[in-house]
Amino acid sequence: MKKLLITPGVIILLVVVLYSPVHRWARMHVNYITATDDHKLNCFSCHLYTQKSGIIAKLINADYYSPFNLALSQDGRRLFVVTEEANTLLIVDTESRRVLHKINVGNHPHSVILNNDDSKAYVSNQWSDNVSVIDLTEMRITDTLPTGNGPAGLTLSSDEQFLYVVNSYTCDVSVIDLQSKTELKRLAAGNNPTGIQVSPDGNKVLVTSRRALLAPYGDPVITELSVIDVKSQRIVDRKDMESAYMIENVAFTPEGDLAIMTLIRPKNYIPSIQVERGFMMTHGIGIIEQKPEGRIIQLLLDEPNSYYADPFDIVITPDGRRAFVSHAGVDCISVVDIDSIRALIDESTTEKLNFYSNHLGISSRYVVKRIPTGANPKGLVLSPDGKLLYVAEHLEDRIAIISTGSLEIINTIDLNGPGRITVARHGRQLLNNAGGTFQNQYACYTCHPDEHEDGLLYNMASKDMGRNVVNTQSLRDIGDCPPFKWNGKNQTIYKQDGMRFSTVLTRTEPYSDKELDALVAYIVTGIKYPPNLLYNPTGELND
Repeated sequence: MKKLLITPGVIILLVVVLYSPVHRWARMHVNYITATDDHKLNCFSCHLYTQKSGIIAKLINADYYSPFNLALSQDGRRLFVVTEEANTLLIVDTESRRVLHKINVGNHPHSVILNNDDSKAYVSNQWSDNVSVIDLTEMRITDTLPTGNGPAGLTLSSDEQFLYVVNSYTCDVSVIDLQSKTELKRLAAGNNPTGIQVSPDGNKVLVTSRRALLAPYGDPVITELSVIDVKSQRIVDRKDMESAYMIENVAFTPEGDLAIMTLIRPKNYIPSIQVERGFMMTHGIGIIEQKPEGRIIQLLLDEPNSYYADPFDIVITPDGRRAFVSHAGVDCISVVDIDSIRALIDESTTEKLNFYSNHLGISSRYVVKRIPTGANPKGLVLSPDGKLLYVAEHLEDRIAIISTGSLEIINTIDLNGPGRITVARHGRQLLNNAGGTFQNQYACYTCHPDEHEDGLLYNMASKDMGRNVVNTQSLRDIGDCPPFKWNGKNQTIYKQDGMRFSTVLTRTEPYSDKELDALVAYIVTGIKYPPNLLYNPTGELND
């Protein structure tokens, strides 16, 4: 009996003796990892949610669809959804809002287009360097067309003889003859091109670029727009978009008088001390007048106390009256009145328009409404009659349906992805959302598009003001590559993206413990490099 009483006492004594130093060590360890003294002690956040392989990783993570770009049949009854992470093309009945077919395509698909009679779909596979040709009668892939590296945007010539494919990694455009199924030529485009659109008259093709052209430090940021003449199949013009980059997509008005594209205006040469004045990033549209000596104009979609980060796609209604712009960084759609844009352009001198390119209040002249959406809206498509707008809610595994009359979401299409949000998925949502930055000015994604880097140099606020010039690091597979700052400091991602990130960059409250845990989990486990398709494991030279 006496022995039984001693045993619990010994255990309690051991717990008391050991708890204090172990707890103290754990506290010191977490303080070192996070560079704070109040982050919750939670071993799971570092040692469970950051597992990249094995049974634990499979249990705590999930396979999502991540709808990216859309296309719609001529009768508006079938919606085609490219799912970036599932490597599939989903075909959805728009009346029943149910997925009818799922077709496996290549690795990391980017865009989808249909031919005029809806008999074929073309899907660009960005990490497979090809385009899948799908017979929509048989619902199967019938051909695979080789392209350059990183195929993204697609368009067909008006006679459907040629397919134009934007190769985002090799910075060119493949021109493919669809009868012979061969690539006729490659046309040099801008830096990291992605978007492409044929003019309404079918005579030219406009190609957008995301990264600025290489230039000495201090020179203005310039991003190229490439113009292809359809008849000669040659680049006939290269237009400079000054002080802007990340030109994702472009649309023409039905009349063909304006080409309108999404863009970001960075202030990367200004020390990052006046974020609240828009002296870091602003977001808007570029407009090119389609006439001889037509002007290149930039107008902001931001407001003085609210920014609309990461504009991605743009579509224009069949009557040409309104444009819709998806803002992936703030989960909303901007509705733009095009007649008001025309009136502003017509009444303004070139000098005045240049002034408006930095004017945070000018958007009140032409932005009609902001429509909230689910997480990370990307690709857009309008119904043939222009009454419905479909929105790919990229990190929601859902399609939103908006009435262009009421300008409200009237329904959604659930793609039947996982019903839970994993810790890493939550982290990806945070990385792509500007809510953690003062007045939503930019997201992590803004400087790290596709979780990579944007190619710009930034003048960061520090004691070396004006001399602390750094370029953005890629986030791809960065978890195993500390330190996370060029000067050798910030040995952990917690330090890089925690309090220091809040002080220097976001200029607002730091991420909560839960948010920071999620962000770290995604950065460590969820970001991969595209495969090197030119790698030869034998070491032999290839063609």
